[in-house]
Amino acid sequence: MLETVLAALPPAVRELVAALPPETLGRLEEIRVREGRPLEVSLGGDYAFVGGGGELTGDPERAYVPGRDDCRTMLELLTNHSVYTFEEELKRGYITVRGGHRVGLAGKTVLERGAVKQIRDVSGFNIRIAREIPGCAEPVLPKIYDSVSGRVHHTLIVSPPQQGKTTLLRDLARLLSRGGWRANGRTMAGCKVGIVDERSEIAACVGGVPTFDVGPRTDVLDGCPKAEGMMMMIRGMSPEVIVVDEIGREEDVAAVHEALHAGIRVIATAHGDDFRDVASRPMLKQLIENGFFSRFVAIGRAYSIGRIVRIYDAGGRLTDSMIIGGDRRHG
Repeated sequence: MLETVLAALPPAVRELVAALPPETLGRLEEIRVREGRPLEVSLGGDYAFVGGGGELTGDPERAYVPGRDDCRTMLELLTNHSVYTFEEELKRGYITVRGGHRVGLAGKTVLERGAVKQIRDVSGFNIRIAREIPGCAEPVLPKIYDSVSGRVHHTLIVSPPQQGKTTLLRDLARLLSRGGWRANGRTMAGCKVGIVDERSEIAACVGGVPTFDVGPRTDVLDGCPKAEGMMMMIRGMSPEVIVVDEIGREEDVAAVHEALHAGIRVIATAHGDDFRDVASRPMLKQLIENGFFSRFVAIGRAYSIGRIVRIYDAGGRLTDSMIIGGDRRHG
């Protein structure tokens, strides 16, 4: 899993990260490379710096400090030595590499008519490591099952960044596609799932083929804008469930409306702390007030015992809570 992450790092940084103990590598959530500042990693909500001998330290003075050549090399590796072919990614502020790992970028922004045109003089990188955790959605899926219709509820998964939304979403898609999970004493059959994977993080497709297990009856539109992709799925692939990450724009909301009116179940994610937080956002507020989502899954921050998951109904009333994940880290 980390091979593609290591391949995106400049040689000096790659050597130091690869020298970390296997237990540490297994807990990595983020790697931050900043020009002229200490090399940093995040591990399960904590952080540490990486020393010049490949050891973790809490002292930034003992850490390896990437230089300009490191950052220049890293950008060349990420863009396959052709920055101009990645203009759209630079405009959005991140690049997704093979394996579904998202690399955030920081530097000097170039504006055009008040909007960001690109980022140049890139001096900061944050690799968010994607992890596949089969089975993490098993406790959640029966709780969003609608026994009246015999299908899953329209569901919105909510959490702050880097708390497991995409990992949970991926496993929900896998379970729904494969079938075999149980609810109300019944074993469920698999269904047709359509994933709109704008950032290539859910399925991590290479050449259009998923590298993560998203189920045998799942179709993926990779690198496609969410709103357009949902409409393409509706018109061309006849999914029973559409899975989409990080909605919130006006066009996303319109596409969700279209899917719901077409009788297709939607499972989506959004950034937020809890139900009240997302309910206060203008675009999502429309969907919530109109009752389009009938279940909300809020993922809390990680503790040693796992992540606390709370499930709410359409009115924002708590219907269930659970702990999932143990000490496994969600990407």
